[in-house]
Amino acid sequence: MAISLLRELPELKVVVVHPPDEEGDALVSHLRRVGCMVSVVWPVPVNLVSNADVLFLLIEGEARYAIEALLRSLPKPEPTVIAILNYEDPTTLQLVLESGAFAVVQKPIKPFGLLANLIAARSIWMERQALVKENRKLRRKITSDQAMSRAKTILMASKGISEVEAYQAIRAQAMSKRLSMEQIASSIINMETLLQAAN
Repeated sequence: MAISLLRELPELKVVVVHPPDEEGDALVSHLRRVGCMVSVVWPVPVNLVSNADVLFLLIEGEARYAIEALLRSLPKPEPTVIAILNYEDPTTLQLVLESGAFAVVQKPIKPFGLLANLIAARSIWMERQALVKENRKLRRKITSDQAMSRAKTILMASKGISEVEAYQAIRAQAMSKRLSMEQIASSIINMETLLQAAN
């Protein structure tokens, strides 16, 4: 994965939210040197104009409301957030946690370790996205299995048939109507709900 992440660098769209000072310029030039496409924004914007892959965000307690507004506006999935810290205090650290940062860069910003932080943050971000996707898939499967089980139970009770026969009936309906078995199961459940409401 590390090799593919290194190959990804020239395609990475990086937004740096940092004042255009000496340190900000050094950060931007180093990111450009490793091949990233970098744009700089300051002051903290209400939202990001471009679709960023990575967001280097200066975290300061005084800018709390602006930072919170920016974080709320981020598209889903959010970019990989890397926090830039001037100093550590409870307010700043709370903001770092709220930002969902995958890495932290301490000021004064030094080129050494920056690439390692970027690669590590992207790696963790990609793993999280894979887990989120897998979680969604499992939730859909559980919901589908529950609907199928409920539909079979309804058919078994109303028609006096076995579980295997109920399954085959749902399958036959799905094939004849060119619908998924989940859709047929949902329609059986909906029909039963309507009948119960009518009684």
